[in-house]
Amino acid sequence: MSEQTSGPWAVDETARDEYRVARLILVRHGESFWNAEGRIQGQGGTGLSARGEAQAAEVANHLIATYPDPHVVFSSDQERVVQTSEPYLSRTGGSAELDKRLREIDTGDWTGLLTTEAAERFPDQIAAVRRGEDIARGGGETFADMRTRVGETLRDIASSAGKYVPVRETMTAIVFTHGGPIRVAVAEALGLPPNGHRLLDSPHNCSVTVLSAEVSSDGSVGVFRLAGYNGIGYGRTPSAETSYDALGERR
Repeated sequence: MSEQTSGPWAVDETARDEYRVARLILVRHGESFWNAEGRIQGQGGTGLSARGEAQAAEVANHLIATYPDPHVVFSSDQERVVQTSEPYLSRTGGSAELDKRLREIDTGDWTGLLTTEAAERFPDQIAAVRRGEDIARGGGETFADMRTRVGETLRDIASSAGKYVPVRETMTAIVFTHGGPIRVAVAEALGLPPNGHRLLDSPHNCSVTVLSAEVSSDGSVGVFRLAGYNGIGYGRTPSAETSYDALGERR
């Protein structure tokens, strides 16, 4: 829900007396060693490279300055994401609730391979993805699978707003996760069709994306709105991003 309560568009908004607002700050992890090598990570992968550690420290500065007192922090349980959250949590003295549903897409037998290696070993699968088909990557997950589980997770987080703030107030949740979950979450918020995430650029390492939603007194969550996408860019790994672009896959 918009924060605006007056002006020409106020009549289009739901009465604030009836709702809370859930604001979700989605943070992609920093560069990992496999990011730097251009390997397909999925639900495998490594911890952060030295560059990734610097990115995590820098985004921690931004989060502390911009969202100094969040009500709750969530994180994927994968190593590269947990390490990204550590500089922020160590400085705030907080903790993150780990949730496996925030993991990257499961890339099955592709995990750990370079894109060229995946193309050699699984030519039919790679050809299908490049045609725009949403197959189970390496026998793992489809993007539709991930979109469903991530959407459910973010709605669960948003629905908890009543535990933290009264009506007419905003709950802020910081969510450390991966590029794939961020893209499908935004695709869902924008009402894009299946595979619509392919229309969105890849989130940068340690970029910040902001979604918000109205939450009624019974905990039901309205549609998410996109307040900011792929901001606070701390750099990419160009060769890796280009490779994954061809597969519609983000780490």
